Amino acid sequence: MFKKILIANRGEIACRVIKSAKAMGIKTVAVYSDADRDAVHVAMADEAVHLGPPPAAESYLLGDKILKACQATGAEAVHPGYGFLSERAAFCELLEDNGIVFIGPKPKAIRAMGDKIESKLFAQKAGVNIVPGHLGIIEDADEATRIAAEIGYPVMIKASAGGGGKGMRIAFDEKECRDGFDRARSEARSSFGDDRVFIEKFVVEPRHIEIQVLADAHGNAVHLGERECSIQRRNQKVVEEAPSSFLDAKTRAAMGEQAVALAQAVDYQSAGTVEFIVDKDRNFYFLEMNTRLQVEHPVTELVTGVDLVEEMIRVAAGEPLRLRQDAIKLEGWAVECRIYAEDPFRGFLPSIGRLTRYRPPAEGPFGEAAVRNDTGVTEGSEISMFYDPMIAKLCTHADTREAAIDAMSDALGRFEIEGIEHNIPFLAALMAHPRWREGRISTAFIDQEYPDGFERPAASDETRRMAALIAATVEMARKLRLDHHIDRLREHSGALPPAWVVKVDGDYLAVDVVRTMAGEGGDVLYRMTADGQTFTVSTDHRPGISPWSGSIDGEKRTAQIRSRPNGITLFLDGLWLEAKVMSPTIAELEKLMPVKLPPDTSKMLLCPMPGLVVSIAVEEGQEVKAGETLAIVEAMKMENILRAERDLTVASLKAAAGDSLAVDAVIMEFQ
Repeated sequence: MFKKILIANRGEIACRVIKSAKAMGIKTVAVYSDADRDAVHVAMADEAVHLGPPPAAESYLLGDKILKACQATGAEAVHPGYGFLSERAAFCELLEDNGIVFIGPKPKAIRAMGDKIESKLFAQKAGVNIVPGHLGIIEDADEATRIAAEIGYPVMIKASAGGGGKGMRIAFDEKECRDGFDRARSEARSSFGDDRVFIEKFVVEPRHIEIQVLADAHGNAVHLGERECSIQRRNQKVVEEAPSSFLDAKTRAAMGEQAVALAQAVDYQSAGTVEFIVDKDRNFYFLEMNTRLQVEHPVTELVTGVDLVEEMIRVAAGEPLRLRQDAIKLEGWAVECRIYAEDPFRGFLPSIGRLTRYRPPAEGPFGEAAVRNDTGVTEGSEISMFYDPMIAKLCTHADTREAAIDAMSDALGRFEIEGIEHNIPFLAALMAHPRWREGRISTAFIDQEYPDGFERPAASDETRRMAALIAATVEMARKLRLDHHIDRLREHSGALPPAWVVKVDGDYLAVDVVRTMAGEGGDVLYRMTADGQTFTVSTDHRPGISPWSGSIDGEKRTAQIRSRPNGITLFLDGLWLEAKVMSPTIAELEKLMPVKLPPDTSKMLLCPMPGLVVSIAVEEGQEVKAGETLAIVEAMKMENILRAERDLTVASLKAAAGDSLAVDAVIMEFQ
């Protein structure tokens, strides 16, 4: 077994590999760029080697520097994680030529499966079902539209060297095909240095279901069941689960057999994933094989009990698989949510900055479920514009799918992040969505359910009542502390008035509060009346503590609490709610206060996220029609097209191609 390995990656996956290596008694070496000098993975490793400036092309993608780091530290093997150099055969060969073991498959398998066109041809020869399409290289938009017409719309345009949702576009007509072809080539060139694209039939109502495989150098190969990854946005997975609620035993077995057959045909040696698209009739077609550890591997680990990173290391060290197919059982259900640094209320645009508050839910048993959080950040960490926006992967595991989803809803409610925008409100809404809970999903789920983007749902009457009750207990605890402060000038009577008004989301709710007695374990009991209903609230909440936890009429409740001037905000039932507790007299006076209106920015194009201006598509004085492209801004390796919302005339340009802009920077003004 290896004595020391180097992890050629960063963030949560580097931390994940280090955990397994340490459990095996293997020393670890981290690598880092200038942006990651104080990163968690650097602190976790036994040693760390500096690579260079923040851009990946000048640090994490430099194979020769990784090799020198191995030689300088005595690392015998390299685990590449995912992304960066994980699927580059040339890097694998560079290591092998210098006596360093690559913890992953051999170059032959990486090359055969790494190119989407070649992998489909290989899979076809191996007897694996493939999606109908044109697997040749397409030279220009004219050829793309001709091929698309032959295949029949809708079609999927894909970068041959692509991955992670980049270089992919769906086209439903010729115009979308031309535009999608150009954008796919541009993104592919920017992300992978390879602008080849191909076109295949887009399967309607598709599900994205993948099979995890493990294979060794001794001819042994097994699969560890499937993962459902159909909840996607812009072809990027958002929520995953294992197993799939859609597959039956027959389809699961057939997919597993084809995945193992493909792995053996390509002489695969490591952990890998064979991805399939599955239609509404459970017909399945090969998409690609990812010759690396997948982002969503934790859900497979939770339902099988297999440490995939450990198995990868053992296979790379020459050991035969310890697993046999008939011994692999799927126990319970696991769900994973990807926590991203993005603003779901502004079209999921990237968000960067410092994590001024980062307090994930505790890992381990939680009631009848279990919580796991794979992360590479901590409070004070910086979310950079140079890398993927993932903050963490929150996972729950329970006996049933419903229980795992309920546990996820609760865990999301207890996940505290401040300093940047994040997608937890969106994930919380997904966990409560009827279609998701019933398993009636497809890769088009988000587009279908949120066609105009994600907007904050209106709070239900029950949520507002619960928020009012919780806010009242927070205010009572605060007032009691102040009234008994040692420096108080006048002695307090020990009683608070019962009548209060709580303003929640602009609505005023009358709440009568009676502090009855101390409950068990230091809890305080309140008898409250709101909207004509009487509630018993029990909590041990203390001022300044978050999250609030307690029970309302015996039902456990959790809410994040943030102090604000003259009030608080609560995160409850997936919603941030503004709450203010007042006396009835002050409430009546507040209703008379004028409302401050936001500034008018209707005649400006503002940069929606920190990013690089790729191009400006208009000139000063130009008349533009609604829907036409105004500018393209790149952020976190994704190109974002900014279009005109209405017919307008460009008055002045305030930015140019190549400019780095902050969020809300003015790009252009209109007449």
